[in-house]
This record gives sequence, C-alpha cells and structure tokens, in this order.
Amino acid sequence: GRRGRDAAPAGSGAMQSLNQLRAEQFSVLTDVVFRFLTEPKEVERFLTQLSEFATMNEISLGPLKNIIKSILLIPNGALKRNLSSEQVRADFIALGLSEEKASYFAEQWKLNSPTLTRLAVGQTLMINQLIDMEWKFGVTAGSSELEKVGSIFLQLKLVVKKGSQMDHVYVGELTNFREEF
Repeated sequence: GRRGRDAAPAGSGAMQSLNQLRAEQFSVLTDVVFRFLTEPKEVERFLTQLSEFATMNEISLGPLKNIIKSILLIPNGALKRNLSSEQVRADFIALGLSEEKASYFAEQWKLNSPTLTRLAVGQTLMINQLIDMEWKFGVTAGSSELEKVGSIFLQLKLVVKKGSQMDHVYVGELTNFREEF
C-alpha cells in the first residue's frame, strides 16, 4: 500500500522509525522536542540533545533529523489550526505512528499546549523558526533528496531571530556525525 506516499512524503518512513523506538527512547525524544518547542531560542541545546540521543541510541543523525522534522510539522500545523490533543493524536496515527506512542505525544501536547499557544500568540518566532529549520533541513519529497540530508545538515545554519537582528548560529559539533551511506 503506497497511499501514504503522497500525503506525507517525509512522514511515513519517519513514523515507522519512531515505531521502532522503545517506549523510554520515544519519551526522551518527545521531551527534547517539547523543550525546544517551549524554548525555541535554545536551538543549540536542541541540536546537542539530538546528537547525544543519536549517539546513545546508536541511531545515525541524518535519519533522526528527518524523524524530528516530521514530528515538528505536527505541532506547527496543530497550533495554526488550534487542534485539540485528541486531534494531534489522530494526526500521528494517520501518519502511521502506533496508538501507544501517538497517545503519549498527545498527553505531552495537552500539558504543553497552553505554553505553546501563548508563545504562538505572543510571537510568531517559533513558527518562523520551524519553517526556517524545515527549509534548512533541505528535505523534499524525492527519496534521492532524502539521502542528501546527511550532508546538507553538516552545513546547517540555523537562523535565530532575536528581535530585528538575525543571529547566525553555526553548529560545529554536528560535523563529527558524518553519514556513511
């Protein structure tokens, strides 16, 4: 069944990868994601935590970032459409995430959504940053493109907006995680 391909080109494979994580790995990853969502200026911490997670769990960073990108798209869309945690859960299940993991994420969403909504209303920073990050990840629908993500990410430059001035944050540590394709 290839029907999921059109709906979520970056999503389907990522959800399968998430399903393979043990419950405690998934909860750690979810935690990292929500810390970033609620403190969107902490980009470097977020990337450091991701690379630590990758190392500890022996997951290569390229695929992990593709997974994270898919996870981030849902809160991004959920905030724009003002979704309930139940709808967020349904979105994840529709993308192919297991019910157990989707329910866990939805619970975290319920806990964090007041903060996220306030952030989103008070400033469009998070949404801009996610879109910016999405673009920097360079993930497109083509599967050949996905293979390039590992190398693209090494040149990753996240733009953190602080007021009107743009700060370019260069992430050095990530060059240690060269992908072996």
